[in-house]
Amino acid sequence: MDVKAEGEISEVAKTNEEVSFGSNSKLKGWGSLSCRNMLGKRNGNFSSKDTFVRADKIDLKSLDVQLERHVSRVWSKNSEAAKPKEEWEIDPSKLHIRYLVARGTYGTVYRGTYDTQDVAVKLLDWGEDGMATTAETAALRTSFRQEVAVWHKLDHPNITKFVGASMGTSNLKIPSKDASSDGYVTLPSRACCVLVEYQTGGTLKKFLYLNRRKKLAFQTVIQLALDLSRGLSYLHSKKIVHRDVKAENMLLDACKTLKIADFGVARVEAQNPQDMTGETGTLGYMAPEVLDGKPYNRKCDVYSFGICLWEIYCCDLPYPDLSFAEVSSAVVRQNLRPEIPRCCPNSLVNIMKKCWDSNPEKRPDMNEVVRMLEAIDTSKGGGMIPEGQGGGCLCFTRARGP
Repeated sequence: MDVKAEGEISEVAKTNEEVSFGSNSKLKGWGSLSCRNMLGKRNGNFSSKDTFVRADKIDLKSLDVQLERHVSRVWSKNSEAAKPKEEWEIDPSKLHIRYLVARGTYGTVYRGTYDTQDVAVKLLDWGEDGMATTAETAALRTSFRQEVAVWHKLDHPNITKFVGASMGTSNLKIPSKDASSDGYVTLPSRACCVLVEYQTGGTLKKFLYLNRRKKLAFQTVIQLALDLSRGLSYLHSKKIVHRDVKAENMLLDACKTLKIADFGVARVEAQNPQDMTGETGTLGYMAPEVLDGKPYNRKCDVYSFGICLWEIYCCDLPYPDLSFAEVSSAVVRQNLRPEIPRCCPNSLVNIMKKCWDSNPEKRPDMNEVVRMLEAIDTSKGGGMIPEGQGGGCLCFTRARGP
Protein backbone atom coordinates (compact mmCIF):
# COMPACT_ATOMS: atom_id res chain seq x y z
CA MET A 1 0.00 0.00 0.00
CA ASP A 2 1.52 3.32 -1.05
CA VAL A 3 1.21 6.33 1.22
CA LYS A 4 -0.09 9.25 -0.81
CA ALA A 5 -0.05 12.97 -0.06
CA GLU A 6 -3.17 12.49 2.06
CA GLY A 7 -1.27 10.47 4.61
CA GLU A 8 0.87 12.10 7.28
CA ILE A 9 3.39 10.54 9.60
CA SER A 10 3.54 12.91 12.52
CA GLU A 11 5.79 11.02 14.97
CA VAL A 12 7.68 7.78 15.25
CA ALA A 13 6.83 5.74 18.32
CA LYS A 14 9.57 3.83 20.04
CA THR A 15 8.68 1.24 22.63
CA ASN A 16 9.99 -2.07 23.88
CA GLU A 17 6.48 -3.39 24.25
CA GLU A 18 4.94 -5.41 21.48
CA VAL A 19 1.84 -3.97 19.89
CA SER A 20 -0.50 -6.42 18.19
CA PHE A 21 -3.29 -5.85 15.76
CA GLY A 22 -6.50 -7.76 16.22
CA SER A 23 -7.23 -10.32 13.52
CA ASN A 24 -10.48 -8.57 12.79
CA SER A 25 -9.06 -5.02 12.65
CA LYS A 26 -9.56 -3.14 9.42
CA LEU A 27 -7.71 -0.05 8.13
CA LYS A 28 -10.17 2.69 7.29
CA GLY A 29 -8.63 5.66 5.49
CA TRP A 30 -4.98 6.69 5.61
CA GLY A 31 -4.77 8.04 9.21
CA SER A 32 -1.58 8.92 11.09
CA LEU A 33 0.86 7.06 13.28
CA SER A 34 1.63 8.83 16.57
CA CYS A 35 3.32 8.14 19.91
CA ARG A 36 0.10 8.95 21.71
CA ASN A 37 -1.86 6.40 19.71
CA MET A 38 0.81 3.72 20.02
CA LEU A 39 1.59 4.14 23.72
CA GLY A 40 -2.01 4.69 24.73
CA LYS A 41 -3.36 1.63 22.94
CA ARG A 42 -1.43 -1.39 24.12
CA ASN A 43 -1.99 -5.14 24.23
CA GLY A 44 -4.31 -5.04 21.27
CA ASN A 45 -6.84 -2.90 23.10
CA PHE A 46 -7.99 -0.81 20.12
CA SER A 47 -11.34 0.77 19.37
CA SER A 48 -12.94 0.74 15.99
CA LYS A 49 -12.25 4.49 15.70
CA ASP A 50 -8.44 4.06 15.79
CA THR A 51 -6.59 3.88 12.48
CA PHE A 52 -3.03 2.66 11.96
CA VAL A 53 -0.67 2.04 9.08
CA ARG A 54 1.65 -0.95 9.09
CA ALA A 55 5.29 0.14 8.76
CA ASP A 56 6.10 -2.74 6.41
CA LYS A 57 3.39 -1.46 4.05
CA ILE A 58 4.85 2.07 3.70
CA ASP A 59 6.48 2.74 0.35
CA LEU A 60 9.58 4.64 1.59
CA LYS A 61 10.96 5.01 -1.91
CA SER A 62 7.83 6.81 -3.02
CA LEU A 63 8.05 9.09 0.04
CA ASP A 64 11.67 9.92 -0.78
CA VAL A 65 10.73 10.90 -4.32
CA GLN A 66 7.87 13.09 -3.10
CA LEU A 67 10.09 14.74 -0.48
CA GLU A 68 12.82 15.41 -3.02
CA ARG A 69 10.33 17.03 -5.37
CA HIS A 70 8.92 19.20 -2.56
CA VAL A 71 12.37 20.38 -1.44
CA SER A 72 13.28 21.14 -5.04
CA ARG A 73 10.16 23.30 -5.47
CA VAL A 74 10.87 25.19 -2.23
CA TRP A 75 14.47 25.92 -3.17
CA SER A 76 13.43 27.00 -6.63
CA LYS A 77 10.81 29.36 -5.21
CA ASN A 78 13.24 30.84 -2.69
CA SER A 79 15.89 31.35 -5.34
CA GLU A 80 13.47 33.26 -7.53
CA ALA A 81 12.37 35.40 -4.60
CA ALA A 82 15.97 36.23 -3.63
CA LYS A 83 17.00 37.16 -7.16
CA PRO A 84 16.42 40.90 -7.78
CA LYS A 85 13.70 41.39 -10.34
CA GLU A 86 14.77 44.95 -11.07
CA GLU A 87 18.10 46.73 -11.03
CA TRP A 88 17.04 48.63 -7.91
CA GLU A 89 15.40 45.75 -6.03
CA ILE A 90 17.18 44.60 -2.88
CA ASP A 91 17.89 41.11 -1.64
CA PRO A 92 15.95 40.96 1.67
CA SER A 93 18.33 38.32 3.02
CA LYS A 94 21.14 40.91 3.08
CA LEU A 95 19.12 43.45 5.09
CA HIS A 96 19.40 43.60 8.86
CA ILE A 97 17.06 46.08 10.57
CA ARG A 98 18.57 47.17 13.88
CA TYR A 99 16.33 49.69 15.64
CA LEU A 100 13.62 52.31 15.23
CA VAL A 101 14.74 55.86 14.38
CA ALA A 102 11.52 57.79 13.79
CA ARG A 103 7.90 57.58 12.72
CA GLY A 104 6.90 59.87 9.86
CA THR A 105 3.74 60.83 8.03
CA TYR A 106 4.19 58.22 5.32
CA GLY A 107 6.19 55.49 7.01
CA THR A 108 8.50 54.30 9.75
CA VAL A 109 12.28 54.76 9.62
CA TYR A 110 14.76 52.24 11.02
CA ARG A 111 18.52 52.07 11.07
CA GLY A 112 20.09 48.97 9.61
CA THR A 113 22.78 47.47 7.46
CA TYR A 114 22.53 46.17 3.93
CA ASP A 115 25.41 44.05 2.69
CA THR A 116 27.67 45.79 5.30
CA GLN A 117 26.51 49.30 4.27
CA ASP A 118 24.97 51.56 6.94
CA VAL A 119 21.45 52.43 5.76
CA ALA A 120 18.23 54.09 6.79
CA VAL A 121 15.26 51.82 6.11
CA LYS A 122 11.88 53.39 5.49
CA LEU A 123 8.88 51.08 5.54
CA LEU A 124 5.83 52.32 3.67
CA ASP A 125 2.59 50.58 4.53
CA TRP A 126 -0.03 52.35 2.45
CA GLY A 127 -3.47 51.55 3.71
CA GLU A 128 -2.25 50.88 7.25
CA ASP A 129 -4.91 53.21 8.66
CA GLY A 130 -7.61 51.20 6.92
CA MET A 131 -8.74 54.22 4.90
CA ALA A 132 -7.19 53.35 1.54
CA THR A 133 -9.11 50.97 -0.68
CA THR A 134 -7.52 47.99 -2.38
CA ALA A 135 -7.59 49.86 -5.69
CA GLU A 136 -5.94 52.94 -4.16
CA THR A 137 -3.22 50.85 -2.55
CA ALA A 138 -2.57 49.08 -5.86
CA ALA A 139 -2.32 52.44 -7.64
CA LEU A 140 0.17 53.72 -5.05
CA ARG A 141 2.33 50.61 -5.46
CA THR A 142 2.30 50.95 -9.24
CA SER A 143 3.29 54.61 -8.99
CA PHE A 144 5.97 53.73 -6.42
CA ARG A 145 7.54 51.17 -8.75
CA GLN A 146 7.66 53.72 -11.56
CA GLU A 147 9.26 56.41 -9.40
CA VAL A 148 11.86 54.07 -7.88
CA ALA A 149 13.07 53.33 -11.38
CA VAL A 150 13.97 57.04 -11.58
CA TRP A 151 15.21 57.57 -8.01
CA HIS A 152 17.91 54.92 -8.12
CA LYS A 153 19.60 56.83 -10.94
CA LEU A 154 19.80 60.12 -9.01
CA ASP A 155 23.33 61.25 -8.24
CA HIS A 156 23.87 64.61 -6.52
CA PRO A 157 25.82 65.70 -3.41
CA ASN A 158 22.65 67.23 -1.92
CA ILE A 159 20.45 64.16 -2.48
CA THR A 160 20.57 61.26 -0.05
CA LYS A 161 22.03 58.31 -1.94
CA PHE A 162 19.40 55.76 -2.91
CA VAL A 163 20.49 52.18 -2.11
CA GLY A 164 17.50 50.13 -3.19
CA ALA A 165 13.88 49.17 -2.58
CA SER A 166 11.56 46.21 -2.23
CA MET A 167 7.93 45.90 -3.28
CA GLY A 168 7.15 43.21 -0.72
CA THR A 169 8.57 43.25 2.79
CA SER A 170 6.43 40.68 4.59
CA ASN A 171 9.47 38.44 5.13
CA LEU A 172 11.65 41.10 6.80
CA LYS A 173 12.50 40.84 10.49
CA ILE A 174 11.34 44.13 12.00
CA PRO A 175 12.20 44.79 15.66
CA SER A 176 9.20 44.78 17.97
CA LYS A 177 7.92 48.10 19.33
CA ASP A 178 8.52 46.72 22.80
CA ALA A 179 12.18 47.47 23.56
CA SER A 180 12.27 44.70 26.17
CA SER A 181 11.08 42.10 23.70
CA ASP A 182 13.29 40.03 21.43
CA GLY A 183 10.38 39.40 19.09
CA TYR A 184 9.76 40.68 15.59
CA VAL A 185 6.78 42.06 13.76
CA THR A 186 5.84 41.56 10.14
CA LEU A 187 4.25 43.78 7.54
CA PRO A 188 1.54 42.91 5.03
CA SER A 189 2.64 42.07 1.52
CA ARG A 190 1.36 45.44 0.27
CA ALA A 191 4.11 47.27 2.18
CA CYS A 192 7.16 48.67 0.43
CA CYS A 193 10.68 49.25 1.69
CA VAL A 194 13.16 52.00 0.73
CA LEU A 195 16.85 51.99 1.62
CA VAL A 196 19.06 55.11 1.58
CA GLU A 197 22.48 55.86 2.97
CA TYR A 198 22.39 56.67 6.68
CA GLN A 199 23.34 60.24 7.66
CA THR A 200 24.94 60.67 11.08
CA GLY A 201 24.07 64.37 11.45
CA GLY A 202 20.35 63.78 11.96
CA THR A 203 17.55 65.91 10.55
CA LEU A 204 17.69 69.62 9.78
CA LYS A 205 14.71 70.09 12.10
CA LYS A 206 16.65 68.69 15.05
CA PHE A 207 19.69 70.85 14.19
CA LEU A 208 17.57 74.02 14.07
CA TYR A 209 15.88 73.14 17.33
CA LEU A 210 19.24 72.73 19.07
CA ASN A 211 20.18 76.23 17.83
CA ARG A 212 16.84 77.89 18.60
CA ARG A 213 18.38 80.18 21.27
CA LYS A 214 21.79 81.10 19.87
CA LYS A 215 20.63 81.01 16.20
CA LEU A 216 22.93 80.29 13.25
CA ALA A 217 25.74 82.30 11.70
CA PHE A 218 24.62 83.98 8.48
CA GLN A 219 27.19 82.03 6.48
CA THR A 220 25.74 78.77 7.82
CA VAL A 221 22.21 79.93 6.94
CA ILE A 222 23.19 80.62 3.34
CA GLN A 223 25.16 77.38 3.02
CA LEU A 224 22.23 75.25 4.22
CA ALA A 225 19.85 77.17 1.95
CA LEU A 226 22.19 76.63 -1.00
CA ASP A 227 22.43 72.90 -0.30
CA LEU A 228 18.64 72.61 -0.23
CA SER A 229 18.08 74.78 -3.30
CA ARG A 230 20.70 72.94 -5.34
CA GLY A 231 19.20 69.58 -4.41
CA LEU A 232 15.70 70.71 -5.38
CA SER A 233 17.00 72.26 -8.60
CA TYR A 234 18.55 68.92 -9.49
CA LEU A 235 15.33 67.04 -8.75
CA HIS A 236 13.29 69.45 -10.85
CA SER A 237 15.76 69.06 -13.72
CA LYS A 238 14.91 65.36 -13.61
CA LYS A 239 11.17 66.17 -13.64
CA ILE A 240 10.77 65.01 -10.04
CA VAL A 241 8.54 66.92 -7.61
CA HIS A 242 9.35 66.13 -3.97
CA ARG A 243 5.95 67.33 -2.62
CA ASP A 244 6.97 67.18 1.05
CA VAL A 245 9.83 69.65 1.43
CA LYS A 246 10.30 70.43 5.12
CA ALA A 247 13.11 70.58 7.68
CA GLU A 248 12.20 67.13 9.00
CA ASN A 249 12.88 65.57 5.60
CA MET A 250 16.35 67.10 5.21
CA LEU A 251 19.36 65.24 6.63
CA LEU A 252 22.84 66.42 7.58
CA ASP A 253 26.00 64.39 7.17
CA ALA A 254 29.00 64.51 9.49
CA CYS A 255 30.21 67.72 7.78
CA LYS A 256 26.76 69.39 8.10
CA THR A 257 26.13 69.11 4.36
CA LEU A 258 22.37 69.08 3.76
CA LYS A 259 20.92 66.20 1.79
CA ILE A 260 17.30 65.88 0.68
CA ALA A 261 15.66 62.68 1.84
CA ASP A 262 12.27 61.02 2.21
CA PHE A 263 10.88 60.46 -1.25
CA GLY A 264 7.79 58.77 0.17
CA VAL A 265 5.38 60.99 -1.79
CA ALA A 266 7.66 62.29 -4.52
CA ARG A 267 6.64 61.64 -8.09
CA VAL A 268 7.58 62.45 -11.65
CA GLU A 269 5.96 65.73 -12.63
CA ALA A 270 2.87 65.21 -14.75
CA GLN A 271 2.86 66.63 -18.25
CA ASN A 272 -0.62 67.95 -17.56
CA PRO A 273 -0.93 69.90 -14.25
CA GLN A 274 -4.53 68.69 -14.03
CA ASP A 275 -3.11 65.23 -13.28
CA MET A 276 -1.47 66.46 -10.07
CA THR A 277 -4.07 67.43 -7.51
CA GLY A 278 -4.99 66.64 -3.93
CA GLU A 279 -3.53 67.60 -0.59
CA THR A 280 -0.08 66.01 -0.43
CA GLY A 281 2.60 67.21 1.97
CA THR A 282 2.69 68.72 5.45
CA LEU A 283 0.51 71.57 6.67
CA GLY A 284 2.53 74.70 7.27
CA TYR A 285 4.68 73.90 4.23
CA MET A 286 1.99 73.19 1.66
CA ALA A 287 1.42 75.74 -1.08
CA PRO A 288 -2.01 77.45 -1.31
CA GLU A 289 -2.89 75.67 -4.56
CA VAL A 290 -2.17 72.30 -2.94
CA LEU A 291 -4.23 73.16 0.15
CA ASP A 292 -7.07 74.31 -2.07
CA GLY A 293 -7.09 71.10 -4.10
CA LYS A 294 -6.09 72.84 -7.32
CA PRO A 295 -3.69 71.50 -9.96
CA TYR A 296 -0.04 72.11 -9.13
CA ASN A 297 3.48 71.48 -10.41
CA ARG A 298 7.07 71.73 -9.18
CA LYS A 299 6.40 75.29 -7.96
CA CYS A 300 4.78 73.75 -4.87
CA ASP A 301 8.32 72.72 -3.85
CA VAL A 302 9.47 76.31 -4.35
CA TYR A 303 6.81 77.52 -1.91
CA SER A 304 7.89 74.94 0.66
CA PHE A 305 11.51 75.99 0.19
CA GLY A 306 10.52 79.57 1.09
CA ILE A 307 9.08 78.33 4.40
CA CYS A 308 12.21 76.25 5.05
CA LEU A 309 14.43 79.26 4.31
CA TRP A 310 12.55 81.23 6.97
CA GLU A 311 13.01 78.34 9.42
CA ILE A 312 16.74 78.07 8.73
CA TYR A 313 17.20 81.79 9.36
CA CYS A 314 14.98 82.04 12.46
CA CYS A 315 15.50 78.54 13.95
CA ASP A 316 11.83 78.75 14.88
CA LEU A 317 8.44 77.31 13.93
CA PRO A 318 6.40 79.43 11.49
CA TYR A 319 2.94 79.15 13.09
CA PRO A 320 3.37 77.90 16.69
CA ASP A 321 0.09 79.30 18.02
CA LEU A 322 -2.25 78.17 15.26
CA SER A 323 -3.99 74.87 14.68
CA PHE A 324 -3.62 73.01 11.38
CA ALA A 325 -7.14 74.05 10.38
CA GLU A 326 -6.40 77.72 11.10
CA VAL A 327 -3.14 77.59 9.15
CA SER A 328 -4.77 75.91 6.17
CA SER A 329 -7.59 78.43 5.98
CA ALA A 330 -5.42 81.50 6.60
CA VAL A 331 -2.74 80.54 4.05
CA VAL A 332 -5.33 80.18 1.29
CA ARG A 333 -7.82 82.93 2.17
CA GLN A 334 -5.81 85.49 4.14
CA ASN A 335 -2.42 85.05 2.49
CA LEU A 336 -0.85 84.12 5.84
CA ARG A 337 2.95 83.73 5.79
CA PRO A 338 5.58 83.51 8.55
CA GLU A 339 6.51 86.90 9.99
CA ILE A 340 9.94 87.96 8.74
CA PRO A 341 12.22 89.49 11.42
CA ARG A 342 13.24 93.11 10.88
CA CYS A 343 16.90 92.15 11.22
CA CYS A 344 16.70 89.83 8.19
CA PRO A 345 18.76 91.17 5.24
CA ASN A 346 16.70 92.39 2.28
CA SER A 347 18.48 89.95 -0.04
CA LEU A 348 17.05 87.05 1.96
CA VAL A 349 13.65 88.70 2.47
CA ASN A 350 13.33 89.09 -1.28
CA ILE A 351 13.94 85.37 -1.88
CA MET A 352 11.44 84.30 0.80
CA LYS A 353 8.67 86.49 -0.57
CA LYS A 354 9.29 85.44 -4.17
CA CYS A 355 9.22 81.76 -3.24
CA TRP A 356 6.01 81.85 -1.23
CA ASP A 357 4.05 84.06 -3.61
CA SER A 358 0.40 82.96 -3.78
CA ASN A 359 0.65 82.81 -7.58
CA PRO A 360 2.76 79.77 -8.60
CA GLU A 361 3.68 81.38 -11.92
CA LYS A 362 5.35 84.29 -10.11
CA ARG A 363 7.57 82.01 -8.06
CA PRO A 364 11.10 81.56 -9.39
CA ASP A 365 12.48 78.23 -10.56
CA MET A 366 14.88 76.62 -8.13
CA ASN A 367 17.89 77.19 -10.39
CA GLU A 368 17.10 80.92 -10.20
CA VAL A 369 16.90 80.67 -6.41
CA VAL A 370 20.38 79.11 -6.42
CA ARG A 371 21.76 82.07 -8.36
CA MET A 372 20.15 84.58 -5.97
CA LEU A 373 21.59 82.82 -2.93
CA GLU A 374 25.03 82.58 -4.50
CA ALA A 375 24.99 86.35 -5.04
CA ILE A 376 24.50 87.12 -1.32
CA ASP A 377 27.57 88.47 0.48
CA THR A 378 27.93 86.65 3.80
CA SER A 379 31.04 88.52 4.94
CA LYS A 380 29.08 91.47 6.34
CA GLY A 381 26.96 89.66 8.89
CA GLY A 382 23.21 89.59 8.64
CA GLY A 383 22.52 86.61 10.85
CA MET A 384 19.55 86.34 13.19
CA ILE A 385 20.33 88.07 16.53
CA PRO A 386 19.33 86.00 19.56
CA GLU A 387 16.62 87.47 21.75
CA GLY A 388 17.87 89.09 24.95
CA GLN A 389 21.21 90.26 23.53
CA GLY A 390 22.12 93.88 22.98
CA GLY A 391 20.59 95.16 19.76
CA GLY A 392 18.57 91.97 19.58
CA CYS A 393 15.66 91.43 17.26
CA LEU A 394 12.32 91.94 18.99
CA CYS A 395 10.22 90.82 16.05
CA PHE A 396 8.69 87.86 17.88
CA THR A 397 7.66 89.61 21.09
CA ARG A 398 4.11 90.10 19.82
CA ALA A 399 1.64 87.43 18.88
CA ARG A 400 1.82 86.11 15.32
CA GLY A 401 -0.95 84.99 13.08
CA PRO A 402 -3.84 86.42 11.06
